Amino acid sequence: MNFLEIPAGDDPPHEVNAIVEIPAQSEPVKYEADKKLGLLRVDRIMSAGMRYPQNYGFIPRTLARDGDPLDIIVLAPFALERLSLIACRPVGLLDMTDQAGPDEKVIAVPIDSVCPATKSIRRLADVGDYVLDQLRFFFEHYKVLEPGKWVKFEGWGDVEEASSAILTAMRAFCTHE
Repeated sequence: MNFLEIPAGDDPPHEVNAIVEIPAQSEPVKYEADKKLGLLRVDRIMSAGMRYPQNYGFIPRTLARDGDPLDIIVLAPFALERLSLIACRPVGLLDMTDQAGPDEKVIAVPIDSVCPATKSIRRLADVGDYVLDQLRFFFEHYKVLEPGKWVKFEGWGDVEEASSAILTAMRAFCTHE
């Protein structure tokens, strides 16, 4: 699989593709897609033993400020298979800083034709507080036992901020390519 040939989406930033690296509630192993080899590489066994509360991956043909493809969290009623591609609608942004610098994550739901169950979620306010609290707690603590690593929650961003992050990351990819 050549990740560089997969488009960012059919209508970015309103509809984007997400490639799932880590299914919701899977074993506490951090996988990263190896863009050159076209497979998943084990980045690390997570010391805190925490499971990702939602599906986690990246938007292809993007380059975020941390030098990796832009991260995306896909809120779906089920865990999605590793390396599956799903069309998503961004609903917000999780803004963080870690030991390497800014680290934003788009929060999205599957498009309506893929998952009617998330049709009513159009913005972060439509996502339950419990789900947002889980995301914040997870990302604030998942690196806590890893020497030299840390995370600081900076806040939530709305759909417009998510769209801006997507467009910026797409431009950065094109400039870097």
